[in-house]
Amino acid sequence: MTGSVSPRRADTRRNHERILAVATESLLSSAELSFNTIAKKAEVGVGTVYRHFPTPEALILAVYEREFRHMVDVVPRLLAEHPPQEAFRRWTSEYLAHYMMTKRGLADAMTVATKSPAKLPANAYEALVEAVSVLVAANVAAGTVRSDLDPQTVLRALGGLFYLSPAESWREQTADLVDLLWRGMRKD
Repeated sequence: MTGSVSPRRADTRRNHERILAVATESLLSSAELSFNTIAKKAEVGVGTVYRHFPTPEALILAVYEREFRHMVDVVPRLLAEHPPQEAFRRWTSEYLAHYMMTKRGLADAMTVATKSPAKLPANAYEALVEAVSVLVAANVAAGTVRSDLDPQTVLRALGGLFYLSPAESWREQTADLVDLLWRGMRKD
């Protein structure tokens, strides 16, 4: 696994997470990563960054994996805490939109850092389809959306989130997109 840490040391895990969080924010605005800048913002030494991630490629892959896993793994919690319609909206607005903006920076960074995109998780698309499938199924069961929805079609429609910019009012734009999509999904 890229950027693995010992499960025994809480400080090591905290440093690892801070480095990933700072790198994620950095990739929102640029495809280039400065280990010195990341170390300063994460409040760790540059040697700590290199111990966790010996190369920019390793750090970029770890950010990609972290963001992706977090986005997919949060679906059950959202459904447990919110009605299905609200869970769908929150997942789209708070997780998928953020991921799409981060992914744009990651795509640029991957081009700069590596010529081997095969290292990216091969099942990423399937995991996204599964997350959308779970959200759609919960909404079908709640009677809030049509039962004939294809989760892949819903995911494709959400692809418009890729065009959001963190420099603009992306939260409002996300809400508008979700409202438009929801009108087409809802049960009449």
